Amino acid sequence: MTEEGTFCLVVHSHLPWLAHHGSWPVGEEWLYQAWAHSYLPVVDLLERYAAQGKRDVLTLGVTPVLAAQLDDPYCLRAFHDWLGNWQLRADFAATRWTDPLLKDLAAAEHRASAKALTDFETKWRHGFSTVLRGLVDSGVIELLGGPATHPFQPLLDERIRRFALNTGLADTEHRIGTRPAGIWAPECGYSPGMEQGYAAAGVQRFLVDGPALHGDTSAAHTVGDSDVVCFGRDLEVTYRVWSPKAGYPGDPVYRDFHTYDHPSGLKPSRVTGKNVPPEEKRPYEPELAALAVQRHAADFVDTVVRRLRSLPKPGLVVAAYDTELFGHWWHEGPAWLDAVLTALPEAGVRVTTLRGALEAGHLGGPVELPASSWGSGKDWRVWDGEQVADMVDANARLQRTLLDTLRPSDVRDPVADQLLREALLALSSDWAFMVTKDSAADYARHRASTHADGFSHLADLIRLGAREKAVDVAAELRVRDGLFGTLDARGC
Repeated sequence: MTEEGTFCLVVHSHLPWLAHHGSWPVGEEWLYQAWAHSYLPVVDLLERYAAQGKRDVLTLGVTPVLAAQLDDPYCLRAFHDWLGNWQLRADFAATRWTDPLLKDLAAAEHRASAKALTDFETKWRHGFSTVLRGLVDSGVIELLGGPATHPFQPLLDERIRRFALNTGLADTEHRIGTRPAGIWAPECGYSPGMEQGYAAAGVQRFLVDGPALHGDTSAAHTVGDSDVVCFGRDLEVTYRVWSPKAGYPGDPVYRDFHTYDHPSGLKPSRVTGKNVPPEEKRPYEPELAALAVQRHAADFVDTVVRRLRSLPKPGLVVAAYDTELFGHWWHEGPAWLDAVLTALPEAGVRVTTLRGALEAGHLGGPVELPASSWGSGKDWRVWDGEQVADMVDANARLQRTLLDTLRPSDVRDPVADQLLREALLALSSDWAFMVTKDSAADYARHRASTHADGFSHLADLIRLGAREKAVDVAAELRVRDGLFGTLDARGC
């Protein structure tokens, strides 16, 4: 144990499921932006750490549905095109921007896109799994898995919940070669007794939000009478970076995520100020942003050290964020991450994974967890509140229909597989979250209803005995949506 204590950084990679062939281009654009600006630079950072011999640097969660997208041939081809287009947009910006700062920015964008193209063509052309497996095998990360399509588990029928979790873990094992022993539960959603299902699936540890432990996040805890361990997010530390109201990315000198130069599609401005209209924002200056990165990294390290000193020894701090924060939402995030992971050990803090924290002895006594999530109110209101009551009711009916329709079989049935696939996609937690938060709510409702309609069509054909038609419809839906080749309805 080092002098100050132990710090665990958990980052979770997840974006809403997209469909093939541009059916929902907003979903594809989200994916490719995050891929280019978060996944490529974060992986590059971790590969450099691995080459330096560093181990157990951070805990990385990858939602199975995202891993499927990053391995999919269609997505790989389309992302390669997107990267080439990024470089063309940078070249175009260089011809139309006259401000010297913006001309420098266009050149920087050209260099960044060229590096991204080289990295993708030399490392990623066969998909994410080959890259991720190298990080796992080197020991630089601990990998977390999760249920197949990111559902809000407390609202699932126990049978469907069990299937979704086992399918997600099996899919990760299929891609990486090892079954994850830990998960970042979607939305940190928990209901009492879920630890028994985790134990049955081989899950040894999972993440909850700090309030579920009444703020006592200074150690991991076994849950109930099980051997399954939960870790709590330390919100005092986590919110220093990213909170519902503030955080480092809002600094005036950082690159503004929301302000576009529409002809080029690039983001040429700094934040400047919360109430400054886009047309009045000042040009981005990388040198000022680099100074802010160092200032905020030092502040975060000081925050972690102060927090550890306030805790009973040995102390543990767990901070957790979406991977997409680092580079996608916050352009300077990867540089900040590198600075923090370098400075914390120099300040006497052990940096390790959740697995490493247990090996170091950070295990307290058993706890009884309440129904909880990381969302507003730390309860379930984001996913079962009034704004989404109709979706909750529809999902409950869908689950009942699914369980009434599926029949035990020793023979794999592509119709049953697709029926289940459409159900799991309709049950994704993202749709309710986006509606409640009014973030592309129409898109989310459209996605949910599209999958629910596909499910209902198949269920009706099965009920009517229209086998040939059901096979044709299942094949059509499979081309449109499916990336989970390992999903097998016989397990449900």
